[in-house]
Amino acid sequence: QEIWDKLSSLSGVQDSFMTYTVYDDVLTVSLVQEVCSLMGISADAFLKLFGEHFFSFCKEAGYDTMLRTLGGNLTEFIGNLDALHSYLALSYLEMNAPSFRVETTEDGEMLLHYYSDRRGLFYIVPGIMEAVAREFFDSNVSMEVLNQCEEDERTGKKEHVVFLVKQTSKTKDQEKSCGPAVGFDFSQEEFYRKLRARSSSLAGKRRGWNLIRAAVLSQKGQRTFTPCYPDKLWMEEKCFCNAFPFHIIFDADLKVKQTGVNIQKFVPSLKAPGAKLDQFFSIIHPQVTLTIESIRKFINSQFVLKSYRDKQTLKLRGQMLWMESLGCMLYLCSPKLRSLQELQDVGLHLADLAQHDVTRDLVLLNQQRQAEMALTNQLERKKEELRILSQHLETEKQKTETLLYAMLPRHIANQLKDGKSVEAGEFEVCTILFSDVVTFTNICAACEPIHVVHMLNSMYSKFDRLTNIHDIYKVETIGDAYMVVGGVPVPTETHAHRVANFALGMRTAAREVTNPVTGKPIQIRVGLHTGPVLAGVVGQKMPRYCLFGDTVNTASRMESHGLPDHIHLSSSTYRELKDAGFDLEERGQVEVKGKGQMTTYFLLGNLLLSDDGIMGREAGRNRLYREELHGQSNKELISSFLELLQLLIHLFIQENQSGSLISSFFVLLSIKNCSNC
Repeated sequence: QEIWDKLSSLSGVQDSFMTYTVYDDVLTVSLVQEVCSLMGISADAFLKLFGEHFFSFCKEAGYDTMLRTLGGNLTEFIGNLDALHSYLALSYLEMNAPSFRVETTEDGEMLLHYYSDRRGLFYIVPGIMEAVAREFFDSNVSMEVLNQCEEDERTGKKEHVVFLVKQTSKTKDQEKSCGPAVGFDFSQEEFYRKLRARSSSLAGKRRGWNLIRAAVLSQKGQRTFTPCYPDKLWMEEKCFCNAFPFHIIFDADLKVKQTGVNIQKFVPSLKAPGAKLDQFFSIIHPQVTLTIESIRKFINSQFVLKSYRDKQTLKLRGQMLWMESLGCMLYLCSPKLRSLQELQDVGLHLADLAQHDVTRDLVLLNQQRQAEMALTNQLERKKEELRILSQHLETEKQKTETLLYAMLPRHIANQLKDGKSVEAGEFEVCTILFSDVVTFTNICAACEPIHVVHMLNSMYSKFDRLTNIHDIYKVETIGDAYMVVGGVPVPTETHAHRVANFALGMRTAAREVTNPVTGKPIQIRVGLHTGPVLAGVVGQKMPRYCLFGDTVNTASRMESHGLPDHIHLSSSTYRELKDAGFDLEERGQVEVKGKGQMTTYFLLGNLLLSDDGIMGREAGRNRLYREELHGQSNKELISSFLELLQLLIHLFIQENQSGSLISSFFVLLSIKNCSNC
C-alpha cells in the first residue's frame, strides 16, 4: 500500500481503475517501470511475481473450477487456454488475449510458443505456468526463454516468444531423494508381480496375444476399446449439409470443395467453381496467415474466421480437421455471436442454428451475463463517482472548518458544531493588546480605498502569522484596530510574555509595510493591560467570541494614550514582565481617561530573544515558552539545572580545584529554594 500511495501521487497516474474499462498498455508499462524503480527490482522479476498473483486472483474471482477442468496435464491445460480466452471474449468485448501453442521436439522437450500484440509482458507467462503446475498438477516447472522475435503476420508485427518448459513431478523428486534399496530393483520386481496378478484375473477365455494385449492395456490404465468404422458413410450429402449448416471443406490450395447451406446463404460466391477461402474470409484467431501450413501448425486451436457480406460482418468459430485420405480440411463451425442484438445485426435467427449447436444456449446465457455485467459496471461507476464526491466533500469540509476555526476558538467551534450551547467563562487573569495605525484617518482621506485595503491586508497578514507563532488568540479587527488576547480561551502562565513578544513582532512587521501616502513605513501604537475578563459567544448570525470587562477598556486606553512606534504597558502587565528578561522603561504618571492618574511603562525589547526569534525566523526553534518544553514546569527545569551544577562541582572537587571556585558554585546552589528564577 505504501508503494501504491507513492505511485498514485505521481503525475498521470490515477488512483483507481474500473473493472470493465480498457486501459492502454503504455500506462501498464509505465506503472511497471515506476514500481521497479521504487522497489529496486528488475521488470522481468516483477512481472513473474505478478503472474503468480494473477493466477491466485483468478481463482479467488470464481474461475478456480473452470481452470481446473481445462486439462488433465499441463500440455492439455495450455492447449485449451485459447478456448478459455475465446469464451471470456464474449463478455469482455475488447479483450486482447495472447495465443499459445505447445510443440514437442524430437528429444521429447516441451516448447511453449507465445504470441501477443502486447509487447514486453511475456515474463508474466512463467509466473502463471509455475503456479498452475504447482497448484493443479503437483509438479515443478522451470521455463527458459529460447527465442524472442517479431513475426510479420497478416495483422502486423507480433511478439513471438519460445519457452523451453521443464516439468518434474514432486513425487518423483521425493522418490529420487529416497533412492532404491541396495542390490534389489524394487520397481522391476513390483511391475512383474502386478502383471502376473492382472494376467490371472484377465485370463478367462483369452489366449495368446489377446491375453498379453489385455494385460498391457490394463497396466496402462486404458480401456480395451477398439473403435469400429463403417465401410461407407451412411449419410447422404444433402442431409450432411443440412445437419451442419455452417461448415466448409477446402483443399491444400484453399479451394472450396463443399459448404453448408447457411454458409451458402451468406456467402453465395463460395459456390462458384474455383472459389478460394482467402478471397472471402480472413483469419482472426489464431493470429497466423491463412495458409494450410499455418492451420495445420495450430490444428488444436479454435479458429475464428471473418467474412464480409455487403456491410455486414459474419464471424465463424470452430474446429479444423485434416482429412489425410482426401487431402482436404474440414472446418466445422458456427456463428460467433455475443448477444441477441448481434444475431439481429447479422440477419440470423435462432432457427438458423442447428438444434445440436450449443450456440443457441450460449447466446441466450451470454445475453443475461452481459446484462449483469452492465449493471455491475454501472454500480462500479456510481461507486467511483461517490468516492470522488466524498473526497470533494471532505475537501470542502476542511475548508469550512478552517474558516470556522479562523472565526472562533477550535474547542468553541467544535461545541457549536455538535449543537451544544457554549457557556460564558470567567478568566482570572489574561493579557489584552490593542493596536492602531498612526494618522490612519489622514491616510484614508488622501488615497484611494483600494490602496488602504492593500495596506491593511499586508499588515494584518503579517500580524496573523505572528499569532500562530506565539499561540495567542486574535479577537477581532475593526478598521485599523487589531485586538488579541493571551490566556484566553486556553489559560496559560506565560500569557503576558506571549503578548509582549507578539507586540515586539508587530512593531517590526509594521515597519515592513509602506504608507501609501508618504511612501515611508507606517507606524503603530500598541497598548497592553493584564487583568480578569468574561468571555463567551455572542450572536447567532456570524457569532463571535467576545471579551467583556474593565480589562478590555483599560487595554484600549493604553493604546489610545500611547506614543507612535511605542508599546505602552499598564502597571499590572509590567509586574508580569519585569523579571522575565524584557527591557522595560518607566514612563511615569499619565492621566488616563476614566481612570485618572496611572503609572505606565514602555516595552523596549526582549533581552533573551533576537528579532528573528520573535518573528519566528530562526530555523529549528519551535518552542519559545516553558509550557512548550515537553510540559515541564518552571521548578522542574530549575531542579534539572541544579543537578547539573552539583555534577560539575563534584568533578571540580575530584580535580582539586581552588576552594574559592567551589564556594562560588555553592552560592549558585542557594537559589534552589527560590520560587522564581
